[in-house]
Amino acid sequence: MRQRASIDVIGARRDESSSRRLRRVWAQREESLWRVGGRVATLVPVGALVFLVAVLAVKAWPAVKVNGGSFLTSTAWLPGNTYGGVEHVHGVTIPAGARYGAWPLIAGTLQTSAIALVFAVPVSILTAFALTEGLPGWIARPVGFVVEVVAGIPSVIIGLWGVLVLGPFLARHVYPLVANRIPDVPVLKYLGGSVGYGEGLLTSGLVLGLMIVPIIASTTRDLFLQVPALPKEGARALGMTDAEVARRVTLPWVRSGVIGAAVLGLGRALGETIAVAMVSGSVLGVVSPNLYGTMTTIAATIVSQLDSAATDGTGFAVATLAEAGLLLAGISIVVNLAARAIVHRSGALGAPVGRA
Repeated sequence: MRQRASIDVIGARRDESSSRRLRRVWAQREESLWRVGGRVATLVPVGALVFLVAVLAVKAWPAVKVNGGSFLTSTAWLPGNTYGGVEHVHGVTIPAGARYGAWPLIAGTLQTSAIALVFAVPVSILTAFALTEGLPGWIARPVGFVVEVVAGIPSVIIGLWGVLVLGPFLARHVYPLVANRIPDVPVLKYLGGSVGYGEGLLTSGLVLGLMIVPIIASTTRDLFLQVPALPKEGARALGMTDAEVARRVTLPWVRSGVIGAAVLGLGRALGETIAVAMVSGSVLGVVSPNLYGTMTTIAATIVSQLDSAATDGTGFAVATLAEAGLLLAGISIVVNLAARAIVHRSGALGAPVGRA
Protein backbone atom coordinates (compact mmCIF):
# COMPACT_ATOMS: atom_id res chain seq x y z
CA MET A 1 0.00 0.00 0.00
CA ARG A 2 2.78 2.37 0.88
CA GLN A 3 4.53 1.57 -2.38
CA ARG A 4 1.36 2.21 -4.35
CA ALA A 5 0.83 5.53 -2.54
CA SER A 6 4.37 6.62 -3.29
CA ILE A 7 3.90 5.72 -6.95
CA ASP A 8 0.71 7.83 -7.05
CA VAL A 9 2.54 10.77 -5.47
CA ILE A 10 5.37 10.50 -7.97
CA GLY A 11 2.85 10.35 -10.85
CA ALA A 12 0.99 13.40 -9.56
CA ARG A 13 4.26 15.32 -9.31
CA ARG A 14 5.14 14.34 -12.86
CA ASP A 15 1.72 15.49 -14.11
CA GLU A 16 2.12 18.76 -12.23
CA SER A 17 5.59 19.34 -13.64
CA SER A 18 4.31 18.56 -17.17
CA SER A 19 1.47 21.05 -16.84
CA ARG A 20 3.91 23.65 -15.58
CA ARG A 21 6.17 23.06 -18.58
CA LEU A 22 3.19 23.39 -20.90
CA ARG A 23 2.13 26.65 -19.28
CA ARG A 24 5.71 27.93 -19.50
CA VAL A 25 5.96 27.04 -23.20
CA TRP A 26 2.56 28.63 -23.86
CA ALA A 27 3.59 31.80 -22.02
CA GLN A 28 6.76 31.99 -24.11
CA ARG A 29 4.92 31.54 -27.40
CA GLU A 30 1.78 33.51 -26.58
CA GLU A 31 3.36 36.88 -27.32
CA SER A 32 4.67 35.72 -30.69
CA LEU A 33 1.30 34.22 -31.56
CA TRP A 34 -0.44 37.49 -30.71
CA ARG A 35 2.10 39.40 -32.79
CA VAL A 36 1.64 37.13 -35.81
CA GLY A 37 -2.15 37.19 -35.42
CA GLY A 38 -2.13 40.99 -35.26
CA ARG A 39 -0.06 41.23 -38.43
CA VAL A 40 -2.36 38.83 -40.28
CA ALA A 41 -5.44 40.73 -39.11
CA THR A 42 -3.84 43.98 -40.29
CA LEU A 43 -3.14 42.56 -43.73
CA VAL A 44 -6.71 41.28 -44.26
CA PRO A 45 -8.27 44.73 -44.98
CA VAL A 46 -5.33 45.68 -47.18
CA GLY A 47 -5.60 42.43 -49.09
CA ALA A 48 -9.36 42.87 -49.48
CA LEU A 49 -8.87 46.39 -50.87
CA VAL A 50 -6.16 45.27 -53.29
CA PHE A 51 -8.32 42.34 -54.43
CA LEU A 52 -11.34 44.60 -54.92
CA VAL A 53 -9.42 47.17 -56.96
CA ALA A 54 -7.74 44.43 -59.00
CA VAL A 55 -11.05 42.78 -59.87
CA LEU A 56 -12.60 46.11 -60.83
CA ALA A 57 -9.57 46.96 -62.96
CA VAL A 58 -9.74 43.65 -64.82
CA LYS A 59 -13.48 43.98 -65.43
CA ALA A 60 -13.16 47.63 -66.45
CA TRP A 61 -10.16 47.28 -68.74
CA PRO A 62 -12.15 46.94 -72.02
CA ALA A 63 -14.10 50.12 -71.15
CA VAL A 64 -10.89 51.92 -70.17
CA LYS A 65 -9.39 51.14 -73.59
CA VAL A 66 -12.47 52.36 -75.45
CA ASN A 67 -13.54 55.35 -73.32
CA GLY A 68 -10.04 56.65 -72.68
CA GLY A 69 -9.46 59.92 -70.89
CA SER A 70 -12.67 61.41 -72.25
CA PHE A 71 -14.56 59.25 -69.76
CA LEU A 72 -13.63 61.80 -67.07
CA THR A 73 -14.73 64.85 -69.06
CA SER A 74 -17.54 63.75 -71.38
CA THR A 75 -21.21 64.12 -70.49
CA ALA A 76 -22.57 61.52 -72.94
CA TRP A 77 -24.25 58.39 -71.61
CA LEU A 78 -25.40 56.51 -74.68
CA PRO A 79 -25.68 52.70 -74.42
CA GLY A 80 -26.05 52.44 -78.20
CA ASN A 81 -28.04 49.82 -80.07
CA THR A 82 -27.78 46.82 -77.73
CA TYR A 83 -30.01 44.69 -80.01
CA GLY A 84 -28.45 45.58 -83.34
CA GLY A 85 -25.06 46.04 -84.91
CA VAL A 86 -21.73 46.23 -83.16
CA GLU A 87 -18.50 48.17 -83.57
CA HIS A 88 -14.90 47.21 -82.91
CA VAL A 89 -12.84 49.87 -81.15
CA HIS A 90 -9.27 49.12 -80.03
CA GLY A 91 -10.01 45.42 -80.28
CA VAL A 92 -13.12 45.66 -78.09
CA THR A 93 -16.60 44.82 -79.35
CA ILE A 94 -19.18 47.45 -78.37
CA PRO A 95 -22.77 48.20 -79.38
CA ALA A 96 -23.12 50.53 -82.33
CA GLY A 97 -23.18 54.14 -81.16
CA ALA A 98 -22.23 53.42 -77.54
CA ARG A 99 -20.56 56.40 -75.86
CA TYR A 100 -20.04 56.97 -72.15
CA GLY A 101 -18.84 59.89 -70.05
CA ALA A 102 -18.71 60.12 -66.26
CA TRP A 103 -18.30 63.84 -65.66
CA PRO A 104 -21.94 64.39 -64.52
CA LEU A 105 -21.60 61.40 -62.18
CA ILE A 106 -18.36 62.73 -60.72
CA ALA A 107 -19.82 66.20 -60.26
CA GLY A 108 -22.97 64.83 -58.62
CA THR A 109 -20.97 62.63 -56.25
CA LEU A 110 -18.68 65.44 -55.12
CA GLN A 111 -21.47 68.04 -54.89
CA THR A 112 -23.83 65.91 -52.80
CA SER A 113 -21.01 64.83 -50.49
CA ALA A 114 -19.90 68.44 -50.01
CA ILE A 115 -23.45 69.56 -49.20
CA ALA A 116 -23.79 66.65 -46.77
CA LEU A 117 -20.61 67.64 -44.92
CA VAL A 118 -21.51 71.32 -44.80
CA PHE A 119 -24.83 70.39 -43.21
CA ALA A 120 -23.76 67.45 -41.04
CA VAL A 121 -20.53 68.61 -39.40
CA PRO A 122 -21.92 71.69 -37.57
CA VAL A 123 -25.11 69.82 -36.60
CA SER A 124 -23.07 66.87 -35.32
CA ILE A 125 -20.72 69.04 -33.27
CA LEU A 126 -23.62 70.94 -31.71
CA THR A 127 -25.38 67.65 -30.99
CA ALA A 128 -22.26 66.27 -29.33
CA PHE A 129 -21.92 69.40 -27.19
CA ALA A 130 -25.55 69.15 -26.15
CA LEU A 131 -25.16 65.48 -25.20
CA THR A 132 -21.98 66.02 -23.19
CA GLU A 133 -22.40 69.47 -21.62
CA GLY A 134 -25.72 71.09 -22.49
CA LEU A 135 -28.28 68.52 -21.35
CA PRO A 136 -28.74 66.86 -17.96
CA GLY A 137 -27.74 63.22 -17.82
CA TRP A 138 -31.26 61.85 -17.56
CA ILE A 139 -32.06 63.47 -20.92
CA ALA A 140 -28.67 63.10 -22.61
CA ARG A 141 -28.53 59.31 -22.19
CA PRO A 142 -31.80 58.47 -23.99
CA VAL A 143 -31.14 61.14 -26.63
CA GLY A 144 -27.69 59.69 -27.27
CA PHE A 145 -29.24 56.24 -27.59
CA VAL A 146 -31.72 57.57 -30.14
CA VAL A 147 -28.88 59.17 -32.14
CA GLU A 148 -27.09 55.83 -32.31
CA VAL A 149 -30.29 54.01 -33.30
CA VAL A 150 -30.89 56.47 -36.15
CA ALA A 151 -27.52 55.45 -37.62
CA GLY A 152 -28.90 51.95 -38.11
CA ILE A 153 -32.03 52.91 -40.06
CA PRO A 154 -31.85 51.32 -43.53
CA SER A 155 -31.02 53.78 -46.28
CA VAL A 156 -34.04 52.71 -48.33
CA ILE A 157 -36.32 53.92 -45.51
CA ILE A 158 -34.57 57.28 -45.41
CA GLY A 159 -34.72 57.52 -49.20
CA LEU A 160 -38.44 56.76 -49.20
CA TRP A 161 -39.01 59.43 -46.55
CA GLY A 162 -36.89 61.86 -48.56
CA VAL A 163 -38.75 61.40 -51.82
CA LEU A 164 -42.25 61.33 -50.32
CA VAL A 165 -42.00 63.82 -47.43
CA LEU A 166 -38.81 65.87 -47.20
CA GLY A 167 -38.35 66.70 -50.89
CA PRO A 168 -41.92 67.86 -51.60
CA PHE A 169 -42.01 69.87 -48.35
CA LEU A 170 -38.78 71.69 -49.18
CA ALA A 171 -39.84 72.31 -52.78
CA ARG A 172 -43.14 73.89 -51.70
CA HIS A 173 -42.18 75.81 -48.57
CA VAL A 174 -38.40 76.31 -48.33
CA TYR A 175 -36.64 76.32 -51.69
CA PRO A 176 -38.83 79.09 -53.21
CA LEU A 177 -38.01 81.39 -50.28
CA VAL A 178 -34.35 81.18 -51.26
CA ALA A 179 -34.52 80.84 -55.06
CA ASN A 180 -36.94 83.74 -55.57
CA ARG A 181 -34.78 86.16 -53.57
CA ILE A 182 -31.46 85.53 -55.25
CA PRO A 183 -30.21 88.68 -57.02
CA ASP A 184 -29.41 88.52 -60.72
CA VAL A 185 -25.69 88.10 -60.18
CA PRO A 186 -23.77 85.48 -62.21
CA VAL A 187 -22.03 84.03 -59.15
CA LEU A 188 -25.31 83.60 -57.26
CA LYS A 189 -27.47 82.34 -60.12
CA TYR A 190 -26.65 78.77 -59.13
CA LEU A 191 -28.75 79.31 -55.99
CA GLY A 192 -31.78 80.46 -57.98
CA GLY A 193 -33.88 79.11 -60.80
CA SER A 194 -36.52 76.41 -60.87
CA VAL A 195 -36.81 74.37 -57.68
CA GLY A 196 -38.59 71.43 -59.28
CA TYR A 197 -40.64 68.98 -57.23
CA GLY A 198 -38.16 68.15 -54.50
CA GLU A 199 -35.90 65.71 -56.30
CA GLY A 200 -32.43 66.97 -57.03
CA LEU A 201 -29.01 68.01 -55.86
CA LEU A 202 -29.82 69.89 -52.65
CA THR A 203 -32.35 67.33 -51.45
CA SER A 204 -29.84 64.54 -52.08
CA GLY A 205 -27.17 66.40 -50.13
CA LEU A 206 -29.51 67.05 -47.22
CA VAL A 207 -30.64 63.42 -47.11
CA LEU A 208 -27.01 62.31 -47.10
CA GLY A 209 -26.30 64.85 -44.37
CA LEU A 210 -29.09 63.44 -42.21
CA MET A 211 -27.70 59.95 -42.75
CA ILE A 212 -24.16 60.81 -41.63
CA VAL A 213 -25.09 63.06 -38.69
CA PRO A 214 -25.46 60.09 -36.29
CA ILE A 215 -22.05 58.72 -37.32
CA ILE A 216 -20.21 62.00 -36.80
CA ALA A 217 -22.21 63.00 -33.72
CA SER A 218 -21.68 59.68 -31.90
CA THR A 219 -17.94 59.69 -32.58
CA THR A 220 -17.59 63.36 -31.63
CA ARG A 221 -19.55 62.81 -28.41
CA ASP A 222 -17.14 60.05 -27.38
CA LEU A 223 -14.22 62.35 -28.16
CA PHE A 224 -15.64 65.17 -26.05
CA LEU A 225 -16.05 62.80 -23.11
CA GLN A 226 -12.31 62.09 -23.25
CA VAL A 227 -11.30 65.75 -22.87
CA PRO A 228 -9.81 66.19 -19.36
CA ALA A 229 -11.86 68.31 -17.00
CA LEU A 230 -8.88 70.27 -15.65
CA PRO A 231 -8.20 72.38 -18.80
CA LYS A 232 -11.89 73.27 -19.09
CA GLU A 233 -12.14 74.18 -15.42
CA GLY A 234 -9.00 76.26 -15.71
CA ALA A 235 -10.42 78.11 -18.72
CA ARG A 236 -13.62 78.87 -16.82
CA ALA A 237 -11.58 80.07 -13.85
CA LEU A 238 -9.87 82.53 -16.20
CA GLY A 239 -13.27 83.98 -17.08
CA MET A 240 -14.11 82.18 -20.31
CA THR A 241 -17.73 81.51 -21.11
CA ASP A 242 -18.99 78.04 -21.98
CA ALA A 243 -18.94 78.95 -25.66
CA GLU A 244 -15.33 80.14 -25.42
CA VAL A 245 -14.33 76.99 -23.54
CA ALA A 246 -15.92 74.90 -26.28
CA ARG A 247 -14.26 76.88 -29.06
CA ARG A 248 -10.82 77.39 -27.53
CA VAL A 249 -10.35 74.26 -25.41
CA THR A 250 -12.66 71.36 -26.20
CA LEU A 251 -12.73 71.54 -30.00
CA PRO A 252 -8.98 72.16 -30.45
CA TRP A 253 -8.26 69.31 -28.04
CA VAL A 254 -10.02 66.77 -30.26
CA ARG A 255 -9.69 68.46 -33.65
CA SER A 256 -7.93 65.53 -35.32
CA GLY A 257 -10.58 63.14 -34.02
CA VAL A 258 -13.39 65.37 -35.29
CA ILE A 259 -11.73 65.42 -38.72
CA GLY A 260 -11.54 61.65 -38.60
CA ALA A 261 -15.24 61.46 -37.70
CA ALA A 262 -16.06 63.73 -40.63
CA VAL A 263 -14.07 61.44 -42.92
CA LEU A 264 -16.12 58.47 -41.70
CA GLY A 265 -19.26 60.37 -42.61
CA LEU A 266 -17.79 61.42 -45.95
CA GLY A 267 -17.05 57.80 -46.80
CA ARG A 268 -20.69 56.94 -46.16
CA ALA A 269 -21.83 59.89 -48.28
CA LEU A 270 -19.57 59.04 -51.23
CA GLY A 271 -20.76 55.47 -51.41
CA GLU A 272 -24.44 55.86 -50.51
CA THR A 273 -26.56 54.28 -53.22
CA ILE A 274 -30.23 53.60 -52.86
CA ALA A 275 -31.25 56.73 -50.93
CA VAL A 276 -29.59 59.00 -53.51
CA ALA A 277 -31.06 56.99 -56.39
CA MET A 278 -34.52 57.66 -54.93
CA VAL A 279 -34.20 61.42 -54.31
CA SER A 280 -31.76 62.63 -56.97
CA GLY A 281 -33.98 62.17 -60.01
CA SER A 282 -31.44 59.76 -61.60
CA VAL A 283 -30.92 61.91 -64.69
CA LEU A 284 -27.95 60.72 -66.75
CA GLY A 285 -25.64 62.83 -68.85
CA VAL A 286 -26.57 66.15 -67.23
CA VAL A 287 -24.81 68.27 -64.63
CA SER A 288 -27.36 69.96 -62.40
CA PRO A 289 -27.99 73.48 -63.78
CA ASN A 290 -28.65 74.88 -60.31
CA LEU A 291 -28.71 73.80 -56.69
CA TYR A 292 -32.13 72.18 -57.05
CA GLY A 293 -31.77 70.40 -60.40
CA THR A 294 -32.00 66.66 -60.93
CA MET A 295 -28.77 64.70 -61.27
CA THR A 296 -27.19 61.42 -60.22
CA THR A 297 -24.03 60.04 -58.62
CA ILE A 298 -21.62 57.25 -59.45
CA ALA A 299 -23.03 54.82 -56.90
CA ALA A 300 -26.65 55.60 -57.77
CA THR A 301 -25.92 55.16 -61.48
CA ILE A 302 -24.35 51.76 -60.93
CA VAL A 303 -27.34 50.44 -59.02
CA SER A 304 -29.92 51.96 -61.38
CA GLN A 305 -28.22 50.91 -64.63
CA LEU A 306 -26.99 47.43 -63.74
CA ASP A 307 -30.11 45.60 -64.93
CA SER A 308 -30.18 47.37 -68.29
CA ALA A 309 -26.42 46.91 -68.68
CA ALA A 310 -26.92 43.15 -68.42
CA THR A 311 -28.90 43.24 -71.68
CA ASP A 312 -25.77 44.34 -73.57
CA GLY A 313 -24.54 41.13 -75.15
CA THR A 314 -21.06 42.56 -75.73
CA GLY A 315 -20.53 43.18 -72.02
CA PHE A 316 -19.33 46.72 -72.70
CA ALA A 317 -22.03 48.38 -70.55
CA VAL A 318 -21.10 46.22 -67.56
CA ALA A 319 -17.43 47.03 -68.15
CA THR A 320 -18.30 50.73 -68.14
CA LEU A 321 -20.10 50.37 -64.82
CA ALA A 322 -17.04 48.57 -63.48
CA GLU A 323 -14.95 51.51 -64.67
CA ALA A 324 -17.30 53.86 -62.82
CA GLY A 325 -16.92 51.72 -59.71
CA LEU A 326 -13.14 51.83 -60.09
CA LEU A 327 -13.37 55.60 -60.36
CA LEU A 328 -15.46 55.80 -57.19
CA ALA A 329 -12.97 53.59 -55.36
CA GLY A 330 -10.16 55.88 -56.50
CA ILE A 331 -12.02 58.98 -55.30
CA SER A 332 -12.64 57.36 -51.91
CA ILE A 333 -9.00 56.35 -51.53
CA VAL A 334 -7.72 59.81 -52.50
CA VAL A 335 -10.16 61.52 -50.12
CA ASN A 336 -9.16 59.24 -47.25
CA LEU A 337 -5.45 59.75 -47.90
CA ALA A 338 -5.93 63.52 -47.99
CA ALA A 339 -7.95 63.41 -44.78
CA ARG A 340 -5.28 61.25 -43.14
CA ALA A 341 -2.65 63.83 -44.07
CA ILE A 342 -4.84 66.60 -42.59
CA VAL A 343 -5.34 64.61 -39.38
CA HIS A 344 -1.60 63.97 -39.11
CA ARG A 345 -0.78 67.63 -39.64
CA SER A 346 -3.49 68.72 -37.23
CA GLY A 347 -2.26 66.33 -34.56
CA ALA A 348 1.31 67.61 -34.93
CA LEU A 349 0.53 71.26 -34.35
CA GLY A 350 1.33 71.08 -30.66
CA ALA A 351 -0.64 72.05 -27.57
CA PRO A 352 -4.29 72.58 -28.50
CA VAL A 353 -5.44 74.74 -25.59
CA GLY A 354 -5.94 78.37 -26.44
CA ARG A 355 -6.03 78.08 -30.22
CA ALA A 356 -8.83 80.03 -31.83
